[in-house]
This record gives sequence, C-alpha cells and structure tokens, in this order.
Amino acid sequence: MLSIWRALLAAGVAGFLFGCSKPAPKPHELTIQFTGDVDGRLVPCGCFTGQLGGLTRIATLFGPPGEHDTLRLDIGDAIEGPADYQRIEHHYLIRAFAEMGYSALNIGHREAQLSADQLRELRSRAAVPLVSANLLDATTRQPIFQPYRIVKRGPWRIAIVGVLDPRGISETLGPGLVVERMETALGSLLPQLKSQADFTVLLAFTDEASMHALAREFYELDVILGGNVSQPAQQVERENRSIIFYVTNESRAVGLLPLTLNAPHKVEMHGAEVQLVSDRIPEATQIRQLAVEYRDEIRRTKLDIDDPQRLGAELVPGVKNAANYVGSEACLECHANAGQSWHKSAHAHAFKTLQRLKADADPNCITCHTVGFQTPSGYRREFGASKLVNVGCESCHGPGSLHVEQRRSGAPAADNFRTLGAGDCQKCHHGEFSRPFEWTKFWPAIEHGR
Repeated sequence: MLSIWRALLAAGVAGFLFGCSKPAPKPHELTIQFTGDVDGRLVPCGCFTGQLGGLTRIATLFGPPGEHDTLRLDIGDAIEGPADYQRIEHHYLIRAFAEMGYSALNIGHREAQLSADQLRELRSRAAVPLVSANLLDATTRQPIFQPYRIVKRGPWRIAIVGVLDPRGISETLGPGLVVERMETALGSLLPQLKSQADFTVLLAFTDEASMHALAREFYELDVILGGNVSQPAQQVERENRSIIFYVTNESRAVGLLPLTLNAPHKVEMHGAEVQLVSDRIPEATQIRQLAVEYRDEIRRTKLDIDDPQRLGAELVPGVKNAANYVGSEACLECHANAGQSWHKSAHAHAFKTLQRLKADADPNCITCHTVGFQTPSGYRREFGASKLVNVGCESCHGPGSLHVEQRRSGAPAADNFRTLGAGDCQKCHHGEFSRPFEWTKFWPAIEHGR
C-alpha cells in the first residue's frame, strides 16, 4: 500500500513540475549590421562628386535602429590616429555611433596607439560601450575596457566580446598598455559566459587566418566578425561552429548578416552580404550636424600642429632645412608660362573648396589644399587664406626659397628641382580623395615646363 502512495506522489510531483515548466523560447530574427576600419570618416571627403563612404551615409543605409531585430557593432579602427585633432574627431564618431544605435565598439590597432590615460578618458566619455578583453593596463594587468557586454534581442541573451591581435603593434602601442594573446583572454573569459549568454559574438580585430584559428579552438563562438583584413569578405565563411564575416575599406563597405536564433548556440543564416556605401545614398542630417560641430570645435581649438616648435621637434639637432616655403607668387616672377597653366587649373582654387565646406581649419583636409602644412615653414591654420594656400608650385616641387634667392641675386641656380611623375600626384590623388588617378588624363589639365 505504501509503495502505491509513493508512486502516486511521484507522478503528482512530476505532473506539477511539467505543468509549470517554461516553454522553450521562440526563434528570433536578427540582422547584425557592422562596420570596421571607419578611419575617421565621419563624412565623405567632399572635394568632388562620386566619393564613397562616410558615417553620414551609413546611417541612412542602416536606417532607424531596431531595438529587437538589429544589432549594430564596430570591429575597430574607427579613429584615424592618435593626434589631438583626431582624438577630438573620435568623440564625434562615437556620438554618431550612439545616434545610429550601436551596441558596442571594439578596439582596433589605431585606438591602441592612444595612451592608457587617454583611453580611460575616452571610456569615461563614450556614449557607446567600448569592449576589449585583451588590451590591458601595463601596471595592473587589468582590462582598460570591459571585456564584453550582454545585450538582449527577443528572448535571447547575446554576449559581445572584443579582442585585438597583438601582432604588428609593438612599435605603435600607446604608453601604459600591453596586449595579451587573444587565445589567453578568451580561454579564461568564455567559460564565465556559459551561464550568462545564449549566443556569443566575437569582434576580432585580426586577420582571416587568425579568425579561423580562433573558431577551431573555441566552439563557444557563434559569430566572429573581423577585422584587420585586406579586403571585405567575398562570402560568409564557416569554421567549427562559427560563422565568420568581415569588412574593411575606410567606411566604404559595411556588413549585413541576417540570422535566426533558434536555440542556444543554434544559429541559422540567410543571405549575408557586404554593401558598398555609394555616393547615391543621401547623408543623414543628424550625423552631418555632428560633422559641423566637430569642425566648429576644431576651428576654435589650439592644436599641437599650430605650434611651430612642435613641428620642428623631430628634426635632427643641428641640421637645418636647406630651403623654406615662399609661396607661388615668388615662383611666378620667372615662370610666367607655368603660372598661366596654374591659374587655369583647379589647383589654384583648392582652398576655396575647403572654405565652401567650412573645412578650412580641419587638419584632415588642409594638407592637400595648402603648401607645406605640418612643416616648420609651411602653412599654418592661423594664416587663414592670407598665404601659402591652394595647391601651389611648392606643393609638388618642394620648398623654393634657396632657388628663388639664387635667381634673384643673379647667381647660377644650383638648387634645381627633380622631374616629377605620377607618384608625386598620388600623395593627394589617391583612394577616396581622387577620382581613379590616370596620369595621361590628369597631366594635360596642368601641363607646364619641360
């Protein structure tokens, strides 16, 4: 009799537990939209039509952020470099990412050029969480940023983890930093995430081979997004249990990865693609306004490049430049025919382009629109439009003071200039800053001399 009661009790308990158990979460549709190698391109350059890229266009391409059906991420190298004006611009880039609804920004090699103190200041001001599991404070050996963050999409918890490859950055790594091996950081971190997340997305600033190696070693990685690559992915790749996809190209390409989250670590993929950020995509007004604010701030800010003493700090002690910049007017005293060709060219009006865009105080733009910018005797922002503006004679031929002095004194011109070629033009006419450069088409527009 007692055994019958025990059997009935067991059946009742089982029925109670079964009746109260939670139903399995339903599959959830999610599109990961991601960028990498933005390289400071808040806006496209704007010198001429046909230029690709810019966060202003990416914002339009992605559309309004969806809280439940999209996940927006950046793989790293959003900043252009460690200079003070580039750090100021980076704050506006992060504000743009926040406006666009990004969930996390990974640290790339360019961000890792900043010092530990600068990165901590960046962390305190960032409107979007920055993640990196293996960028450490050299003294405490603790991560500078949070190693990961958990976000929820539908019923599912998604861990977003960031790493950067320690290879290739030993010469540029910022003061106070050390980079741990990616495998070491992930080996200690991933077991902690088992109880916290249903899926893991790794933002890996590394190359293609290393992404595959990480996928082989860590079965917990559902999606690996890169990275430090030579070109955007041609197609989605798979390794072990991981989906691998990557982009690059200075904001001119973005990745779209539509997924169905079926069950923990069960991911179905649909039609992933890399999209080019073409010039036909309108620029988002709210992001364009951030570019206006950046240029207003940079105009009223005293920068390191405004100090001639800093510009000459890296010169070899005791060695002086043989010549200084004197301006195109001095050259045209003798070279009248070349001057006529120059006056008819767009080079002679290059600075007006910056003034029209209100970018005439932006160091990102000034170099190719003035003479000798960021050299001790060259253009300085305090000059405004008064001197050494436009693409002048010395922009291509080099400083001319010694040559001018010799000719004015009647002495033989011992300081002559070498013959120029296509490579000299491509200092400025390259990538997004030029239409596809062809010497035979560009040279006739400025042809002069022998």
